Amino acid sequence: PAKGFCVVATANTKGKGSDDGRFVGTQIMNEAFLDRFDYTYEQSYAPKATEKKIVMKSMKKYGITDENFADNLVTWAEMTRTSFAKGAVDEIISTRRLLNIVKAYSVFNDKNKAVKMSLARFDRDTQDGFYSLYTKIDGGAAQEVPAKDEKKDNLEPPF
Repeated sequence: PAKGFCVVATANTKGKGSDDGRFVGTQIMNEAFLDRFDYTYEQSYAPKATEKKIVMKSMKKYGITDENFADNLVTWAEMTRTSFAKGAVDEIISTRRLLNIVKAYSVFNDKNKAVKMSLARFDRDTQDGFYSLYTKIDGGAAQEVPAKDEKKDNLEPPF
């Protein structure tokens, strides 16, 4: 290899597999293989200011710059992660999900629809809880979640 050559690898479980069901596709990696990596760094989510820059860059890419919306999204994601760390919820809003929201917003030009679309992969209770939290952060967001008795089933999209 050329001088300065290096290999960088990423994994969600540091090669140890996943017993909690969050990363069911991961496998336990061979110890001899893992020993070939000199260093392991654990990377948490980016600080709020950095994550906002990431979201703003994505908005710029799609031609939609809305600093207030970016603030709301990053605050919301941070709150879900804090709740997850405390055991209050079983899911989080990732940076990748925020970027998906930005992309959906660029297509549909509707912030609420973009947020709701990003929540569609979660069970209904998580969708409702996360959207409710979002509307508390973004005071201008319309609270459109139907009452429990109005819901037909969990297959119905949230928009």
